[in-house]
Amino acid sequence: MTFVFFLLQVLIISCTGALQPGPVTATVITMGAHNRWAGSFLALGHGIIEFPLMIVIILGMGKYFQIPKVQILIGFAGGIFLIMMAIQTFINLKSKINSESKALKGKPVLAGIILTASNPYFLIWWGTVGLALATQAVEWGIWAFVLFALTHWLVDLIWLQLLSIASFKGSVLLGRRGLRAVLIFCAAALLVFGLIFIFNAVKIMI
Repeated sequence: MTFVFFLLQVLIISCTGALQPGPVTATVITMGAHNRWAGSFLALGHGIIEFPLMIVIILGMGKYFQIPKVQILIGFAGGIFLIMMAIQTFINLKSKINSESKALKGKPVLAGIILTASNPYFLIWWGTVGLALATQAVEWGIWAFVLFALTHWLVDLIWLQLLSIASFKGSVLLGRRGLRAVLIFCAAALLVFGLIFIFNAVKIMI
């Protein structure tokens, strides 16, 4: 396998993961309605967790993400955070759009960090698929591992920023009523994802 083909493989696999609808998608759409750069900041927060995680996995600690107790803890933490975000969005809907913008401004990086660290599916992916890709990259050397890491993260950055811009422009085109409808949908999605996280954690416990 050539390194170019390997990077293409990484690009495709990363795209299929990034394009999957989930908590991050709902969050960036919600925040992007008020901040056109929310996607980039959220991707930065995502990278703050993801880059060190790649190194940790290469050092042989990926297996710990498969431990049931770890998955239960991560599931509950992620679920509670998502539900809190949903509730906060619903509360903000009662105030003016400008107030919502102020409340959400400056939080995308933190949201990226927490959503990434508390997402059990993200950690399991890195403990399996990500581990396999990272191991292949290391075979070419440290420079290949760095390119692999950057390629994977850039996919998230570009996709989240595109979503953010689309959401921001959509809020201008839709007006206050349309924006409120979008935020209600996203808040409901966050609530559902949070409940799913907790439900799956409970299943592991049982």
